[in-house]
Amino acid sequence: MTLLGHDRYCDAIELQVRQLRDVVTADGADLSATVPTCPDWSLEQLVRHTGGALRWVEYIVRTRAQEAVPDKGVHLGEGPEAEGDPAALDAWLAETGEMVVAALREAGPDTKVWAWAGELTSGFWARRMTHELAIHRADATLAAGLPYEVDPEVAVDAIDEWLGIVEYVQRTQPHDAAAELRGPGRSIHLHATDAGPELNAEWVVELAENGVTWRRGHEKATVALRGPLADVLLGFYRRLPLDGRRLEVLGERELLDFWLERATFG
Repeated sequence: MTLLGHDRYCDAIELQVRQLRDVVTADGADLSATVPTCPDWSLEQLVRHTGGALRWVEYIVRTRAQEAVPDKGVHLGEGPEAEGDPAALDAWLAETGEMVVAALREAGPDTKVWAWAGELTSGFWARRMTHELAIHRADATLAAGLPYEVDPEVAVDAIDEWLGIVEYVQRTQPHDAAAELRGPGRSIHLHATDAGPELNAEWVVELAENGVTWRRGHEKATVALRGPLADVLLGFYRRLPLDGRRLEVLGERELLDFWLERATFG
């Protein structure tokens, strides 16, 4: 189950592409600046990666692809020819956003297409791209020195989705590095301190020996990560340092560090 409906995801993608374009065209934005949270990329490379992912998904959904599509087969998937040109990058992003949203709206949530997780539908990609944008927009705003805002419902659903992906990957692609996470009585509690009760923005992650499970709720855990919702999201995605004043860690900090290091493994 997802928090948002298909149309809401499409709306969120549309909005976030505009917000990313605002970063590209902001006064003083330096496309060559290093992205602190993705130090192998410049701001321009980050934007090209994000737009390329959107074009790749547009192709998958529009063509109803039933197997993986090579990146090189996507038209302008690497971005505009001109480099270091904010206007060209902005125009490419604008077209990209229009294309992917149109393809997703036309397909609806239930069209069968290839995907890399268990849900092989266009709806999977609407949700995935909503959160891909949410996190990479944070990367872009950090690189440009701009404030970051995210819709609270999108932030909550992004954490839901990430936990679901981790649970799925560790169930279907077990890996020794991830197995070291698990053990009797190990758990993580995420607590957004500024979210209203209607969002239920608390999570408990159980790192049991037979796999990872999670649920919403307020419970004691081995370690807790607390702070404003947007900061909990970015801290959980390793976009904010846990030692900063915006987040609080209570309990066994080593377990949370270990999770953040290893949870992306199967």
